[in-house]
Amino acid sequence: MNCLGIHHVAVIASDYERSKAFYTGVLGLQVVAETYREERDSWKLDLALPDGTQLELFSFPGAPPRASYPEACGLRHLAFAVADLDEAVGFLTGRGVAVEPVRVDERTGKRFTFLADPDGLPLELYEVAQRCSL
Repeated sequence: MNCLGIHHVAVIASDYERSKAFYTGVLGLQVVAETYREERDSWKLDLALPDGTQLELFSFPGAPPRASYPEACGLRHLAFAVADLDEAVGFLTGRGVAVEPVRVDERTGKRFTFLADPDGLPLELYEVAQRCSL
């Protein structure tokens, strides 16, 4: 078997509308499809990133909260590639999103930071473009 890449990541939201607004309005993911599944009393929102990777946002009544602190086994965080970390941080803080201080990956020399989605899911912004100084 040869994995070709990540197709999608699924996230369960405690407040579907709040998380939908965050992922579309703040992070800028594009809506591919939105479906209400009556048999599950659940919404499913398919979102796309520019590289084709998708995020599925679900609502499930009564879903338990995610254990984030202390960190639990399982998926640790989602990381989004950004071209300009300073621009991304400014955009987010301008919309009231708390962002951790920018750090530098000691192995790659790349800059990154963390924030949380409306349910506290850790999200990383990882700068992939080369920075230049004039």
